[in-house]
Order: sequence, then structure tokens, then C-alpha cells
Amino acid sequence: MILRKWEDLPAEMKNEQVRPYYEYLAKYKMTLAMKFLLDKILAAILLLVLSPVFFTVAIWIKTDSPGEVFFRQERVTRYGKKFRIYKFRTMVKNAEALGSQVTTNADMRVTKVGKKIRACRLDEIPQLINILKGEMSFVGTRPEVPRYVKHYTEEMYATLLLPAGVTSEASIEYKDEERLLAEADDADEVYITKVLPEKMRWNYSSIGKQGIWEDFKIILRTLGAVI
Repeated sequence: MILRKWEDLPAEMKNEQVRPYYEYLAKYKMTLAMKFLLDKILAAILLLVLSPVFFTVAIWIKTDSPGEVFFRQERVTRYGKKFRIYKFRTMVKNAEALGSQVTTNADMRVTKVGKKIRACRLDEIPQLINILKGEMSFVGTRPEVPRYVKHYTEEMYATLLLPAGVTSEASIEYKDEERLLAEADDADEVYITKVLPEKMRWNYSSIGKQGIWEDFKIILRTLGAVI
């Protein structure tokens, strides 16, 4: 089902702040269905085309530091469902036990190879697997960890009406997020109270711009930002 009935939404999402976004999306069920189908087709094609890159980066990671090739972290996607996001590991083994759940610009947990992978966003490529599984979309609100979702306001839950995305307008505007958090005494606190609300303003705006062409423009802008 592309969009659940209002009465079937999780209790925390059935509030008057979310309702306008829901009513807007209900008018675009066909567009959402097309987006869902195109996401899966494109993800399957890219997984095949980029398989040599997968293999090369995997070897690079394994020869640089001990640990798994993939970093899998619990995140939250549509309707509050929890899932495991795939990324290439860019930090030392068990990094989550050694610090914040957000990464700062001078984070000592990031490996030498990890810095290079993150610089050109290669760590995000494995999320094609999440798209193929239906857990994510190419364009949509970046999935947060459950810890941060607990701090959502009523309006923020509107972003959970759609699958989480690999990129978004907020991701482009905050591509240097790590640098913004680098000087924070408490990176988690700053992220929750300052960065997250600002990113959400972009996410609210994006919900009201449904369309294949709109997604394509964001993907092009993302590629431009990376380059």
C-alpha cells in the first residue's frame, strides 16, 4: 500500500500537525506508486553497474582497518518502522560505543580510508540495498536513529509518511553538517536542539514537492554538491 488510511497510522502520527501533509500526499498516490517502482528498478540497475566499485571499496576497507565491510545501524523509516541502514564502514570497529551517534568534522573514530570514502559520499552506495528492499527511496528525509526520533515534535512525524531517502534538499543544504558540530561540547544536544529543527524545515517543504522531475532535480543537485 502506497499510503495507509489515516485511521491506520501509528497513534503518534495521527495529529493535526500531520494531517495537512497527509491530505496533500493522498492526492498524489499515483505519483508515489510510480516513484516506488522507479526506485526499485533504478536501484537494481545501479547495483549491477556499480558492483566493481562495491568490490574495490570493500577490499580498501578490509585492508585499512579491522572490522566488517558494512556498517549497519538501526534507523527509522516510514510509519516509524525500524530498519538497518547499509553503509560502507568508515569508522573504527565498535565506533558507536566510543562516542556520539552523529559524526563531527574531526572525529577521531573515522579511519584513513573512511575519510576518503566519506569525502566523495561512497559510503552511501550500499543504501541501494535498502531501496531494493523497500525501506528507503532515492529522495526523501534522511532516516534518523530512534534516539533522535524520540525528540520529534508533532509536525516532524509528517516526514514519516514517506520512506526515508538517500538524499534530500536538507542533505544538500547541510552537506557540511559534520563541520557545524565539530566545535560542539555535546554534539548530540546541538544536533537535537539546533540542527534537526533546521533540517526539518527543508523536509516539510520537500513533502509538498512530489514529482519524478522534482526528485531528479534533487539527485542532480546532490551530484553537483559531491563534485
